[in-house]
Amino acid sequence: MSLLQGKKILLGVSAGIAAYKSAMLVRAFIKQGALVKVVMTPAAKDFVTPLTLSTLSKNPVQSTFYEKESENELWNNHVDLGLWADYFVIAPATANTLSKMAHGKSDNLLLATYLSAKCPVYFAPAMDLDMYIHPSTAETFKKLIEFKNIMIPATSGELASGLVGQGRMAEPEDIVAFIEADMLGKLPLKGKKIVVTAGPTYEAIDPVRFIGNHSTGRMGIDIATEAANLGAEVDLILGPSTLSCTHSGVKVTRVGNAESMFKAVKNVYADCNVAIASAAVADYRPKHRSEQKMKKKDGDLTIELERTTDILKWMGDHKKKQILVGFALETQNELENAKGKLERKSLDLIVLNSLNDKGAGFKGKTNKVTFINHKNEVKAFDLKSKAEVAKDILNEIQILENA
Repeated sequence: MSLLQGKKILLGVSAGIAAYKSAMLVRAFIKQGALVKVVMTPAAKDFVTPLTLSTLSKNPVQSTFYEKESENELWNNHVDLGLWADYFVIAPATANTLSKMAHGKSDNLLLATYLSAKCPVYFAPAMDLDMYIHPSTAETFKKLIEFKNIMIPATSGELASGLVGQGRMAEPEDIVAFIEADMLGKLPLKGKKIVVTAGPTYEAIDPVRFIGNHSTGRMGIDIATEAANLGAEVDLILGPSTLSCTHSGVKVTRVGNAESMFKAVKNVYADCNVAIASAAVADYRPKHRSEQKMKKKDGDLTIELERTTDILKWMGDHKKKQILVGFALETQNELENAKGKLERKSLDLIVLNSLNDKGAGFKGKTNKVTFINHKNEVKAFDLKSKAEVAKDILNEIQILENA
């Protein structure tokens, strides 16, 4: 999944011959799953039409402070535009527009929006060779970078003037790649290795029947996805579940029973920075598995059970540099039982949820959790979607790392 998936991109187009590439840039952003709006300088419409960009972006293109519709004048709100965007990308960025940005001028809608933007701003210069290397342009670049704007350097090549040299706007696919690389480098979990266990385990009675539970694995999948969104390298060890994880940053290992989950954990645990054990691992398995389907007979059936390996306890016993997070699903004496598990299994954090809370537990898309850390500090949350709970868990892990 692209880092731009679902992100709101405001594309600013200024008046240069490279504006013809803005149509391809809109398409490139949308291909990555981004939502795109376009704001243009009035002169940019001489190089590429608003109709082209509105058709590709599926949003109206704005270029003036107000528009006339029938007898009513409609104001194009530059503040709203600036607040809407997750990222503002000005491409092409001409010498004229960049100079005005550096000096706080706002004589068109694009510039006023730039001054209102609260999001990261990227600019891709596009100008002739002599303009690009002029001392005043270098000073403009320096000032904009001091403002924490991010420059996407121009490339060398044939320019509109016929000269060959630096000043050519980066190609649309390179702009997208540059922004994604910059986003990745700034993600808080970049360089971290995280192991997540998720879902149930099925302990076979015979080839047809098993001991299992109602876990779907959704909570663990959401945790793995959010960790990857934050830049981590994620190993998801997923028990039998109808759900799947499609994030490109998550390596998924499918397992069936507790023993196979334990083996998968041992393969990756030593090298990880964080382990989050959200799987609902069976505590017991049949001591003897029938190789053939067991036929129904008169009377009762007794199945002898034996303990499975306590994976979380093993992780706690072998913990070195890792932050270890466990889960506790309780039905009574919730806090007391969770605190006991936290201590017994050498956890740094335990996520408690109770089946007594409506909307919590297995099967659903929501959860209501309480965090207890290794200092016995308790933090309770309201009912949230499991995706939001995943964000809370990873935020708490970052707090623990920085403590």
